[in-house]
Parts: sequence; C-alpha cells; structure tokens
Amino acid sequence: MPVPTTQRHDVHIEPHDRERALIKDVQDGLGSRPYTLPPKWFYDSTGSELFDQITTLAEYYPTRTERAVLESCVSDIAEATGAHTVVELGSGSSEKTRLLLDALQAHGTLRTYVAQDVSESALTAAMNHIMVDYPGVDLHSVVSDFSAANYRDGLHWLPDYPHRLLVFLGGTIGNLVPAERAHFFGAMRELLHDGEHVLLGAGLIIDETTMVAAYDDARGVTADFNRNVLSVMNAELGADFDVHEFDHVSLWDAENQWIEMHLRARKDMTVQVPGAGVVVNLEAGETIRTEVSAKFELSALVEELAAHQLHVRLVWQDPDSRFAVLLAEAAQ
Repeated sequence: MPVPTTQRHDVHIEPHDRERALIKDVQDGLGSRPYTLPPKWFYDSTGSELFDQITTLAEYYPTRTERAVLESCVSDIAEATGAHTVVELGSGSSEKTRLLLDALQAHGTLRTYVAQDVSESALTAAMNHIMVDYPGVDLHSVVSDFSAANYRDGLHWLPDYPHRLLVFLGGTIGNLVPAERAHFFGAMRELLHDGEHVLLGAGLIIDETTMVAAYDDARGVTADFNRNVLSVMNAELGADFDVHEFDHVSLWDAENQWIEMHLRARKDMTVQVPGAGVVVNLEAGETIRTEVSAKFELSALVEELAAHQLHVRLVWQDPDSRFAVLLAEAAQ
C-alpha cells in the first residue's frame, strides 16, 4: 500500500497584492508613451479559457511541440537528475509535468512535488487531481508571485527540499526581456544548491511566417485573447476601453528577436482608468504593446544560463528545431 500523501499549502500573496500590482503596472505602462501592459493581465477566467483554446490551434505549435519533446526525453531527464523533488513555476494545470512525475516515479527517486502559481483556485484544483493520481508523493503548493523583488523574494519563498529539479516550461521564458531574464536566472542560481537542476522550455527562432502566425490565428482566438486585457482593465479598474475599437497586431522584431503583440486603436480616443488614476490619450493607429515572446538562438540561451552558473548539460529539440528543452545544472 502506498504511504498516504502529505499536503502543505503556503500563501505568500496578501488579499490586496494583486490589485496593487495591477494598479502599478497600469500606471507604469499607460502613464506615458509608448504604451504597454504586461501579459500576466490576460489571465482572468475568460483569458485562461481563451489561452486553452489557443494551445489547440493549428497555427500555435509551441504547446504540442514542447509536449512531444518532453515525451521523448523524460526518461533521460530522470536518469540524468535522479531528482527527489520537482518544483514547478507557474504550474497551472500541471498537465505536462505529469510526464516528469511519471518518469521520476518509474526511476524510483520522486518524493515531493512543489507547485507554484499566482492563482490559488487553479493551484488547489490541480493539486487535488495530483493527490489522487500520485499517492505516496508529498505535495506542497505555493501561492505566490515568483517575480516579486526581481524574482529573488519570489523564488526564495520556494521550499528547500532535497535534490530539486526546478521546472519552467511553456516557453514562458520568452515573456521576459533580457534584463528580466538576467534577474530571473540569477535568482534561480541563488536558490539552488550545487548539483541541483533547472529544466527550461524555450521557443527557437524559425521562419518569420510560422512564428507570427502562431500569434495571429485565422479564427481570431488570439485577437480575442489579446483584447481581453482591456476587459480586465474595465472590470477591475473601472476603465472605459471600447474593446471592439482595437485591432490585434502580431509582428516579428528581428533586432530584439521576439514576437510582439499590440492592440491598435482604430480611432482617436481618450480612455479613463479611474482605479489607477490614469487617462490614456490614443491617436488612431497608436498601439498598446501587450506581450513580447522572445525566440532564441540555442547557443545564445546556453551562454545566458552559463553566465549565472547554470550549465546546460543536455538539450532536446523537435525534428524541425522549433522548440528546445534544456537541462541545466547549478554548478560553480
């Protein structure tokens, strides 16, 4: 009989932290030109449902490609790390992580799964399913913003269980601009002991047409997802954005090596955001940048990690080199 699962649940977000963060981001991003909003505000319940739809679209290759790569390499990851603890950042439904849990369980080393997410409800729902499917694995959920204080506070809230594998999948690393990535990798290295590992999923630079189409599907689901950030502003800060007067724009910035998503105003407009004390004056054709999604040259990403004493030991890619999964070791 399996040993009964133990569960621990930590909350490092105060009730008003989300509201304060939203107000600050709106004041910083919409208080002056060029206008920007961080992509994390896409994800209310509607935004999460829309993103789930995006991951199934023909144009959106990253999710299915990463999963295929993981399916091919999880046994190698288990063999290479022998990890006792899986720590997942932004765990969401934990669906892809089950591949890792299964492999480590088969390898005989898995003891603990730590799931971190900013959404307590999503985290609780996912862990309830994990508890049923992985009896005998100790579970620890952490409700937090892992980006707090340039990632150092956010990551140091994670528990120090033995022999950890820190997992950051989905290509989400691409949402961080280079300075943010430097803070993030530095905070990772401060967290990890020598010999512990990081598993990172990253989109690679391929042909522009395929990359842009992944963020501008023919059905318009990504456009609805993009515009939903304005609905969040309306609902939570009393803004008066006319959501349907904005066009979705997706483009490749070759200099910065990232996809940008924008919302482009169809006409001149003045928008009140009373909850943040901001007035936004938009000219026809002016945009609000809502997301960057960097794509990487593999050698450059390996160098970025190495600069923070995270040394890439193994790399797996799909046959078309669209997506890579990197296993790095924390070492001097």
